Amino acid sequence: MRIGLVGAGRIGQSHAAAVAAAPDVDELLVADSDPERASATARLVGAQAVGEVDDLFVPDAIDALVIAAATPAHPGLIRKGVDHKLPVFCEKPVAPTVAETVEVLDAVDRSDVPVHIGFKRRFDAGFRRAHRAVREGELGDLHRVHMVTCDMAPPPASFIATSGGIFRDCHVHDFDALRWITRREVVEVHAFGANRGADHFSEAGDVDNSAAVLRMDDDTLVTLQGARYNGGGYDVRTELAGTRGTLAVGLDAHAPLRSAEPGADFPAGEPREEFWSRFRPAYEAEIAAFVRMVRDGGTSPCTVADALEAVLVAEAAEHSRRLGRPVRVSEVRP
Repeated sequence: MRIGLVGAGRIGQSHAAAVAAAPDVDELLVADSDPERASATARLVGAQAVGEVDDLFVPDAIDALVIAAATPAHPGLIRKGVDHKLPVFCEKPVAPTVAETVEVLDAVDRSDVPVHIGFKRRFDAGFRRAHRAVREGELGDLHRVHMVTCDMAPPPASFIATSGGIFRDCHVHDFDALRWITRREVVEVHAFGANRGADHFSEAGDVDNSAAVLRMDDDTLVTLQGARYNGGGYDVRTELAGTRGTLAVGLDAHAPLRSAEPGADFPAGEPREEFWSRFRPAYEAEIAAFVRMVRDGGTSPCTVADALEAVLVAEAAEHSRRLGRPVRVSEVRP
């Protein structure tokens, strides 16, 4: 199997390593708007660089496409892959805006080409355990969910200026995981934000601390917290409380927490500092799932339609933060 990868930046290098190591991948071809960066990534993982992105779309050049380019390039590349009958893996988001996401969804729905959007928490061992627990009724009736996503240190100012904001860029992972685990839909969001750090967040119209209360379609209440500055370490956790028990994702020896209780020494491990050390196995598992989908002709484990629903929750959260009131997801649905 020959896989083409577009985008050789930080996340592109990570995906390139996962693709190159995946079973059934005989050759990886790497393209980037910067040919030197493509060559450097190809050398790093033992792949082949191509001179132009369009070289990947020559007939019979590749069997599938992985997109890890900058977000504005995603819609055009997804459509081009679909037009060339190439199964597509695309790092989230599908597109910079809801309207563009809907356009991509329409194009994909008119084809029979599978498109897998990269929400890696669906492939994380802890989140998969929570998914099974809810599906099998282990927790009883789910009454409460709490979610936390915090960076130890913020992304660069250049990224924040084009990220779309903390709810669209960061918490969209929480929203997708929430829908996937609970198999319910968010109907209303009341979101808040604050700036406690660098000026470039407020200058970009963004915030570096976030909180929200979400109401699901079965009246389950969900609380959410996030931060771009979390001195204790990189922190992604989800707590699910039901009538039969409570289950926590991300509460391991590396959780960036310390107990104030006498004699308590858990967690004893060193906190993680960034997303790759926390989610590397999940990134590798989602690429392996994509390769199996291409090989076996299966269906996408995370569709463009799934991604749209998560983005709509993020859009409602951002509207709520700016308007200072609860916003129903139906208000932002096109």
